[in-house]
Amino acid sequence: MYAADHLPPHFHVLANDGREALVELASLQMLAGHAGARAQAEALAWAAGHRTQLQILWKELNP
Repeated sequence: MYAADHLPPHFHVLANDGREALVELASLQMLAGHAGARAQAEALAWAAGHRTQLQILWKELNP
């Protein structure tokens, strides 16, 4: 997640090989890119359990 980033609220999934995907916080749906099935599945599983913290962080970084 980056400061001063564009809407909608989202986070970035970065794979070890440099691929990147964007995931919308509200729905946990992929917005753009592709980081590979394994990286995306792991990120989505983690995000599902940390959605509230991610939303708080988005608001702090993107007031």
